[in-house]
Amino acid sequence: MKTLTDQLAQYAAYHRDRRNIATHFVGIPMIVVALAVLLSRPASTFGILPLAVSPAWLVFGAASLYYLALDLPLGVAMALVSAGCLALGRWVASSSTATWAGTGVALFVVGWVFQFVGHAAYEHRKPAFADDLIGLVIGPLFVLAEALFELGWRPSLREAIENAATARHARP
Repeated sequence: MKTLTDQLAQYAAYHRDRRNIATHFVGIPMIVVALAVLLSRPASTFGILPLAVSPAWLVFGAASLYYLALDLPLGVAMALVSAGCLALGRWVASSSTATWAGTGVALFVVGWVFQFVGHAAYEHRKPAFADDLIGLVIGPLFVLAEALFELGWRPSLREAIENAATARHARP
């Protein structure tokens, strides 16, 4: 398994323009929340669980386990973000079918518009997931890590990622 530095550096190599990264700070959270919303139906307690579980729990749970395997502190932070997304998704899913579906689809579509505008207008490079589908899972982690880096979190990790991303970006 690739390390956290490897994964984030590979993703960062596709995201060198700060304007593109800014579009990701809008688009990726919208997509993640959309998935939480859309996958929050159906939900069931199966007659024995203390709370209703849904396909969203499976997807976010699997992603959280992967994030925890990559890096415990960042994985815990991402699990907390995921828990918030699941709560929001469940709340929207408890609305009417039209509200649930309309909110989920609108967030998903607009989020992807932000992503593709960022890559087309600023980066002039295809998204990372076009070459490696793991980029779809790493994107949310990248956004969280970038936000934490801006707050001064783990400067040595940030430097290692930047150095590796710059080297990868420079390769033909």
